[in-house]
Amino acid sequence: MTGVTSVCEKCGAKISADAPQRVCPACLLEAGFGLFDDEDEGTKRRARAAKMLEDFGDYELLEEIGRGGQGVVYRAHQKSLNRTVALKVIGLGAWATEAHLKRFRREAEAAANLNHPFIVPIHEVGERDGCCYFSMNFVEGGQLDEVVRGAPMSIRQAAELMAKVARTVHYAHEHGILHRDIKPGNILVDAKGEPHLTDFGLARLVEAESTVTRTLEVMGTPSYMAPEQAAGNNGAVGKATDVYGLGTVLYELLTGHPPFAGATTFETVRMVLDTEPRQPRLWNRKITRDLSTICLKCLEKDPQRRYSSALALAEDLEHWLKDEPIQAKRSGFFTHTRKWVRRKPDIAALITALVALAAAIGWNVWNSELTNRPLTKGIAVLPFENLSSEEENAYFADGIQAEILTRLANVGDLKVISRTSTQRYQSKPANIGEIAKQLGVANILEGSVQKVADRVRVNVKLINAQTNSHLWGDTYDRKLTDIFGVESEIAKRIAEALQANLSPDESHALALTRPHDMEAYDLFLRGEYELHQAESSPTAEAYHRADAFYRQALSRDPNFAEAAAELARSRLSEHWFISPLAPSELEEVKSLIDRALALVPNSPEAHFALGLFFYWGHRQYEMALTEFKRTLELQPNNALARQYCAWVYRRRGEWERSLADSQRAEELNPRDAIIPRNIGATYLALRLWKNAERAALRALAIDPHNAVAAIYLLNSRLNATGDVGLARRAFDGLPEGIKSVTRESLATDGYVASVSGIWVYLDVIERRFTNAFQEFEKEPGNDDRARLQLLAGRAALRVLAGEPEAAKSAGEEALPLLEARLRQQPDDTFAMTELSWVYLALGRNADALRLSKQAADSLPVEKDAMEGPNFQLGLAQIEARSGAPEEAIERLRRLLSIPAGGAVSIAALKIDPVWDPIRMRPDFQQLLSGPEQIGPNK
Repeated sequence: MTGVTSVCEKCGAKISADAPQRVCPACLLEAGFGLFDDEDEGTKRRARAAKMLEDFGDYELLEEIGRGGQGVVYRAHQKSLNRTVALKVIGLGAWATEAHLKRFRREAEAAANLNHPFIVPIHEVGERDGCCYFSMNFVEGGQLDEVVRGAPMSIRQAAELMAKVARTVHYAHEHGILHRDIKPGNILVDAKGEPHLTDFGLARLVEAESTVTRTLEVMGTPSYMAPEQAAGNNGAVGKATDVYGLGTVLYELLTGHPPFAGATTFETVRMVLDTEPRQPRLWNRKITRDLSTICLKCLEKDPQRRYSSALALAEDLEHWLKDEPIQAKRSGFFTHTRKWVRRKPDIAALITALVALAAAIGWNVWNSELTNRPLTKGIAVLPFENLSSEEENAYFADGIQAEILTRLANVGDLKVISRTSTQRYQSKPANIGEIAKQLGVANILEGSVQKVADRVRVNVKLINAQTNSHLWGDTYDRKLTDIFGVESEIAKRIAEALQANLSPDESHALALTRPHDMEAYDLFLRGEYELHQAESSPTAEAYHRADAFYRQALSRDPNFAEAAAELARSRLSEHWFISPLAPSELEEVKSLIDRALALVPNSPEAHFALGLFFYWGHRQYEMALTEFKRTLELQPNNALARQYCAWVYRRRGEWERSLADSQRAEELNPRDAIIPRNIGATYLALRLWKNAERAALRALAIDPHNAVAAIYLLNSRLNATGDVGLARRAFDGLPEGIKSVTRESLATDGYVASVSGIWVYLDVIERRFTNAFQEFEKEPGNDDRARLQLLAGRAALRVLAGEPEAAKSAGEEALPLLEARLRQQPDDTFAMTELSWVYLALGRNADALRLSKQAADSLPVEKDAMEGPNFQLGLAQIEARSGAPEEAIERLRRLLSIPAGGAVSIAALKIDPVWDPIRMRPDFQQLLSGPEQIGPNK
């Protein structure tokens, strides 16, 4: 090695000045291949690994470019041939026996014989110091998951790419090779957009016999495993296994989500074995029914029901691309849900035991609570199937389902499950009893809608899930203009079938058929569809699409009260979640709500929108509560109104009321991750750490991609224990992409970790500033708000690292942009926080204090018990850094005496470097040994 100028961040060993990473080779290898139980053996192997990486024979290791459960991939220079290659090194932790080594060599050598333009060629297979390796052609490009994260593919591009990959897999099968680990990370995309399949390290000869393959080892990546792999039944692994893998990649390209992703590995395995994937078209309505059918045929639980070959899949994709009939059939997909598991009772028992082992956390906590909940007299209205030939009519089927559900929500004697929860299921699922149990109701309504020209056919069926008996069903074949009467008739017949006791007002609400211009109603339903999309993935563009449809509906029908109310709701959502509206724009919103109430004084939608106006628009909590409660009087099953009562109570510091309404909302909307996520935030504020952790895990069990829930889980562990390693494990088993959004997810708070993002701030806490700096070298693209946060974060990190010159340089770059932002939006409290740290970086301490105090004064604890403490914490941080230590310590003492656990805990104060300037003061040390408020103030 060359001159030593640094030390390993993990073990303290000396490393080279030109080392590409901040850890020594031994720790790097150990991190890739796992820890050793035997310390003596571990020491020997680490020493051998270090020697190996210092001198890897003919290969000079340049940088790590990827890692997984089976090894680490490096960009390397092959000295003898003077070329750049990709070198995959398989560690002893994964290949422990000679049998494994023998199999690896045989399989890699067989894969090296594959000669196809879309297979990354293998140059050499070898073994060095007990580790296997093979060198491959180095593809200039990126892994498929990274490529689409930067610029998502169109549906057509996804189908074209996967047709090529499927033909490539068929070629390998024809040469006796299975891949067995097809996933986005093993598909490289070159500069021309062409796919290259890599990593046949998990493949085996199709016809070969091996004692190893008869074991119950599970090889592959859980979210992309076929059921036979997940159960460890290697004897059933075959060509159909790779077809399943192709289907998982196609599914993710089309929807942005893998078909299964549980909160833990065990949960993912359970879902692969026993849960049907959600219809791709429910994620993305632009996906055609035929393409959805192709994708789902690949994902059949029974291998025999999948495509007979990868070639057959490729041909069906090519048929679809040419607008030709596909060969896959729709019927029967959901009728075989559990047959595979039932045919494998021993394996099913094994997996059941594993899931039981993980039952203390995640999904199984949530599921056990549902199992113990009695089935009530209530109903869930599942998504209606769109039978129209035009796929874009999917919004119309959604609208009919939502209208029937809304009418039923008026009936106080029924429990009606929110649309947010029911949308997670298929239109006609096979496991209807299980769904009813999960939702806590006894009855399920299924339906379909077919719209052709000026006619519509609606078919509905009411089922008692406990007895699997049909309570009522009917088919309505009417003119499109009669659709309002159809919706009313269906709601009345359901109420009669369930023997609901109706008040006169409720009977009137069910029978009400306000006439609308049909084109205006169609535009309104399109707006509703776009608003649901925006609420699922908030962007300004999505809200603007919804607004445009609502405005067109009102232009056609100025008396359309619901359209006015929903337009107001859309504008207020954008104001709260995306970018604040100007005062004049808020007044326009108020006029829309007034217009709706003048037209329909008892409109639940208008009263709910007015509640949002008072809450989100002006933080007038008492008036907001009045409107949300009025909404609940008119519509007792309105889960959203119940949720917002809970959130308003929380901001007023009425913690017990908040939790009670949250739990009632969860009863009506048990599959909405936002509710348990917010319950977790409430417990976090109360410093009830275990409760907060359980609620966050419940949210992640429902939505494994929920970045905010993952952050709350991380914070509950960090604030409870100060254990950064434990906090990091909050992300174990979650999609890698969650880490990349944690910076944006908390960009509303008033302290420095919200500027950097909590994931980066963990590196700050551990004083691993080099890692933190690297995260802020990544450019944010065209997002101006993200760019401001990036520039401010660079300055703040340099301040915390004690690098004044670098901090000043970063601050000078950020200063004019942030000052311009505040001139444009003087009430942007997050920009105030960012600019405060930029002023610190520039040595302008008085300005930093002034601006941070302005942010804290704009949202005092008395006005907002939930977010106010965050800005008090931010002010204390600036005070500690700008020569006002007494004020900082007194502010922290007050925060520790109130519910402010999301901002301050003693465990976090002990390890956070932001307090280093005052850490050795006796009054700060006294603070660390004192009490902190746990639970609500009494």
